[in-house]
Amino acid sequence: MSNVKALPVLEPVVAPCCPPMTERALTAEEAVRTAAMFKALGDPVRLRLFSLVASHEGGEACVCDISDVGVSQPTVSHHLKKLKEAGLLSSERRGTWVYYRVEPSVLASMGQMLASQS
Repeated sequence: MSNVKALPVLEPVVAPCCPPMTERALTAEEAVRTAAMFKALGDPVRLRLFSLVASHEGGEACVCDISDVGVSQPTVSHHLKKLKEAGLLSSERRGTWVYYRVEPSVLASMGQMLASQS
């Protein structure tokens, strides 16, 4: 007799950062939050790191797999910290390595915000 119980998988409930730009003007708070995200992505190294994490198999990447971006390891850590502060990445330490993943719905939310209403 097994005591294994299957639990339902819940989809994360994450509200988009903002409505589409063509729907209405951003509030001051939405503009600050959105500007922080785009500012974080405005650096080529950060954009590359974000892309490496977002496109990594399994939806998460070990820092050991994404640190070869042409800058030193301390600089990679600094850029990953900035991406986390902007709400674009989350991380989890497993032993000596840190694994990064794109926050749920960030890509969809940013894409929706920039999409035009037809």
